[in-house]
Amino acid sequence: MAQQRKPAPLPSDTQSANPYKTRTGLSRLYHAVLHSLSGLRAAWRTESAFRQEVALALLALPLALWLGRSWTERAVLAGSVLLVLIVELLNTAIEYTVDRVSLERNPLSKTAKDLGSAAVLLTLLLAALVWAAVLLPRWV
Repeated sequence: MAQQRKPAPLPSDTQSANPYKTRTGLSRLYHAVLHSLSGLRAAWRTESAFRQEVALALLALPLALWLGRSWTERAVLAGSVLLVLIVELLNTAIEYTVDRVSLERNPLSKTAKDLGSAAVLLTLLLAALVWAAVLLPRWV
C-alpha cells in the first residue's frame, strides 16, 4: 500500500507563495485595473475577431437597452453580448499561452486552441439564441 503524502502547507497571510503578489488594498486594485486595461489594449491590437465582436457589441448593447421590455430582459440581452467578449479574451489568453510554451506544431496545442475557438463559437450561438428567445415572440 502506497504511503500518502501530506499536502504542502498553505502560505500564511504574511508570506506569499508568489513574490509578485505583494500588493494589497487600493494599490492592488489600482494595478489590477491597469493590467486589465493593458489586456484589453493587447486584444484590440492583435485580435481582429475581438475588434469585430467589440463593433458588434457597440451596436448590440444600446439595442439591448432599447429593445428589452424589463430590466431582466435588458440584462440578459446585454449579458449575452458581454459574455462573447469575455470568452474571446479567454480564448486569446489560451492561444498566447500555447504559443509561449512552443511555436512548434503539436496535436495538443492544436486541440487547446480548437477548444478555445469552440468556446467562442458556442458563446456566439448562445447569444443568438438569447436574442431570438427574447425578440422573436414579439413578431411571431
